[in-house]
Parts: sequence; structure tokens; C-alpha cells
Amino acid sequence: MTESSIRIFTHGPERPDALVLMLHGVGSDGADLISLAPLWSAAAPGALFLSPDAPEPCDMAPFGRQWFSLKDRDPQVLLQEVRRAAPTLQKSISTHLAQYQVSYSRLVLMGFSQGSMMALFAAPRLPSAVAGVMAYSGALLWEPEGAQHRPPVLLIHGEADDVVPLSAHRYAKQTLAANGFSVAGHTTPGLGHGIDQAGIEAGAAFLAQALPPLR
Repeated sequence: MTESSIRIFTHGPERPDALVLMLHGVGSDGADLISLAPLWSAAAPGALFLSPDAPEPCDMAPFGRQWFSLKDRDPQVLLQEVRRAAPTLQKSISTHLAQYQVSYSRLVLMGFSQGSMMALFAAPRLPSAVAGVMAYSGALLWEPEGAQHRPPVLLIHGEADDVVPLSAHRYAKQTLAANGFSVAGHTTPGLGHGIDQAGIEAGAAFLAQALPPLR
């Protein structure tokens, strides 16, 4: 699958005043997260939700997509991988914003699991500050030297997550706050690697604040 043939699932107005870019987890695809868009659209009625397939086929399964490989989970290797993958995402973001004539200040990046890793790494390194980052069940692959902006961040995590441990949430929260980011969110007892109703409601509240109506 070439970059030009990457599928993008959408929900929202044809002429939006904001974009919410949804980044799925490893082994999934863009169809996975777009189901959340109808649950959030009332909170940001002018926003178009975009959920693209990641650019690479999953290298650990015969199906699904990935933003980068997770075969080697050494922290330094993961940092190299997300650094390699970020320019492709940044180029895609620039293309979407130009297509819909939306500014960076009206963009929210939402990610789940590996998608959260991408969103948390890429957002501070974009040419202009975005409206916010919503990171579910993810991790911060941190390289503070490249951060140019500090958008508001929502961190949501299940306390029973056996895929991305709760310690990743704690590290992300502490590190971002220590570096001047405004961090909100919560952890949910008993929740595994997923998004529950409380997480959906927190996302709606975050979007309403990050993307208020322009008209």
C-alpha cells in the first residue's frame, strides 16, 4: 500500500473549521477509531474527524497497520523508530490542513496506544502549536530537545492495562508537567488496554475546550 493509497476514514462537515486527527494502535487500522467520532462530534461540531491507516503493514501480524515497528522495545530503539516515523505524519498533517484550509491552532491529535506515542512525539515538533493532544493507553517516547510547542495534553489510561503498563502513564504525566505542559486526564481502575465511557466523556470535555465554535 503506497502513501497515495492510504485509506482515510472521516466523519464530520465537508467544510470544517477544525480537524481531529485520530491515530490508531499497532495491528489496527483507520476504521477502528472513527467509531468514536460520532460520540465526540457534538463537543466539536465544526470539526472533521480523520482516521487514516498507518503507513506501514504490521510486521508482527498478517493484518493491520503500524506507524513503526515494535519488534524491539528497547527504549532507545523505540525513540529511533518514532523519530523516523514522525516526518511522514508531519507531512500528512500539513497536507490535511492545506486541503481543508484549517490552521494548526484548530487541530487536535488523538491517539490510542502506538498512535498516542506518535501524537505525543509529533505535536510539540510541528511548525505551529496545535490545540491539543488526546493520548489514550500510550507512552511518551521523550526527546525534549526537539520540542518547540507545549500543547495541552489529555492522558487516559486503564490501571489494568497489560499491553502498555500504567507506569508509562505516570512517566508521561510527570515528564510533560515538569517540562511546562498542561496535563489533564485520569486512570481507571480495572480497565485494560481500551477506552471506556469515562474516557469518552473526558475526551468530549477536552475537545469542547480545545476547539470552541468559531461561529
